[in-house]
Amino acid sequence: MKNLCPRKWIILAIVTLVSFITNVDATIVIIGLPSMMEGLHLSMTMGLWIITSYIITSTIFLLPAGRWADMVGTKRIFILGFGIFTISTVLCGIANSGDIMIFFRFIKGVGAALALATATPIIVRTFPPNQLGLAVGINSTSWVIGSIAGPVIGGALIGEFGWQAIFFVTVPFALIGMIAAWFVLEDTDIIVQSKMDWIGMLTFGLGLVALLLALSEGQTWGWLSPSIIGLFLAVLVMWVAFVITELRTQHPMFNLSLLSNRHYTAGLGITLNYCIGYFAITFLLTLYLQGALQLSPLESGMLMIPLSAPQLIMGPLGGILADRFGPVPMMLIGLIFISTGLFMLGNLGVQLSVVAVVIPLIIISITNGLSWSSVAKTVLSAVPREQSGSASGMFYTIYNVGRALSQTLALAAVQLSVPPVIISQALMGTAEAQSQHVRTMLVHSIDNSFQIFIIFFLIALLLTLFLIHSQRANNV
Repeated sequence: MKNLCPRKWIILAIVTLVSFITNVDATIVIIGLPSMMEGLHLSMTMGLWIITSYIITSTIFLLPAGRWADMVGTKRIFILGFGIFTISTVLCGIANSGDIMIFFRFIKGVGAALALATATPIIVRTFPPNQLGLAVGINSTSWVIGSIAGPVIGGALIGEFGWQAIFFVTVPFALIGMIAAWFVLEDTDIIVQSKMDWIGMLTFGLGLVALLLALSEGQTWGWLSPSIIGLFLAVLVMWVAFVITELRTQHPMFNLSLLSNRHYTAGLGITLNYCIGYFAITFLLTLYLQGALQLSPLESGMLMIPLSAPQLIMGPLGGILADRFGPVPMMLIGLIFISTGLFMLGNLGVQLSVVAVVIPLIIISITNGLSWSSVAKTVLSAVPREQSGSASGMFYTIYNVGRALSQTLALAAVQLSVPPVIISQALMGTAEAQSQHVRTMLVHSIDNSFQIFIIFFLIALLLTLFLIHSQRANNV
C-alpha cells in the first residue's frame, strides 16, 4: 500500500487532466463558433451542429462505455477513449468543410464518453474511503477551471492564429496524459461477459438526433412542413421503441423501473429543466457579444469569466451547506436567484454595459455553485444504494440531453423574431448585419430568449416544491 501512495496522486492527475481538457474543449468551441462559421462558410444551424454533435455521441455512449470497461478493463477503455478524442481533435483542426467537421465532432464525442465514463471508477478504485472525497473534489474543480480557461484561451488563440488553433492547443497535454496513463494505470478489473443493448442505443440516439434536427431546422423549413412533422413522428416512433426495448431486454441501457420512484423521477425532471435553462446562457451571450455587439472572441471570453470563476469557491461550499441544511433549501435558493440573473440578462441593450453583463453572471455563478451539488445529491440519494450505478448513469445522460436541447432551443428562440440568415451574418460580421436596425432586432430577440429560459427554472422550482410536499406527506 505504501508503494501505491505516490502513484494514486499521479493517477488522479491523469484523470483530472482528461476532465480539464474535455471541458476546455466544450467551452472553447462555443467561443470559436463565429470564426468557424466564417472560415467554413456555415449557416447558424450547421454551426450549432458542431456543438451538439459532440454532445449527442458523448451522451449515447456514456452508459455503454461503463459496461465495456467491465468487460475488457477500465485502463483499455480509458486510453482508447482518450486516444479517439485526441486524434479526432487534430482532425477537427484540419477540417475544410462543415460536414467533415461535424463528422469528426461525432467521433470526438465517442472518445470523450469512453474516457469520462471510466474516470470516476478509476478514482473510486484508487483512493481509500477517507481520501475519496478530496480526490473527487479535486477532479470536479478541473471542470470549473476548464470553463474559465476555455473562453479566455480560445479568444486569444483565435485572434492570433485563427479558429484551427483552438483544436490544436489541447493536443500536447492529451498526448502526455495518454502516455502517462499507459505506464501508470493498472487493469485490476474482473472481466465479465455482458450483452450490449444495441437496439436501445440505436433507438435512443436516432430519436435524439431527429429531435434536435427538428428543433434546429423548424424555423427554416416551417414548423408544419412535412419534413419537420416527419422528424417529430420519427422521435415518437424511436422513443416508443426505446421504451419497449428497455422493458424487455435483459441488459437495458436504462433501468426504467427506477422511474416508479417519484422522488427520483422528479429529480430527473429538475435536472433536465435546470440544464436546459443553464447551458443556454453561454450560447446566447456569444450571440449577443460577438453577433450583436461585434466584440472579438477574446473580449467575449473575458466577459464570460464571471459565469465560472465564483464556482471554484461556491461549489465546495454548496456541498457543505447541502449536507448541513439539506439539498432542497439550496436548490430553492439557486433556482430563484438564477431566474433573477436570467431576468437581468434579458434587459441588455444595444450598447455594451460591462456591469449589466457581469453582475447577473456573478449572481448565476454563485447560486449555481450552491445549488447544483444539491440537485445531484437529491437525484442520486433518492434510490437505494444498490441501484446507484444505474441511477447515476441515467442522471448524467439526462444532464447531457439537457445540454444538447439547451443550445438548440436557444437558437430556435432567437429565430422566432430574427431570420436564421441574419443570425448567421451577424456572427460572421458581414456588413448587412451591422446596421443599427439589425443590431436592435437581434438584441431584442436575445433579450426575449433569456427571459423565455426562465420558464425552465420555474418548472424545476415547481418540481422542487413537489418534492418538499411529498417529503412532508411521508413524514406525517
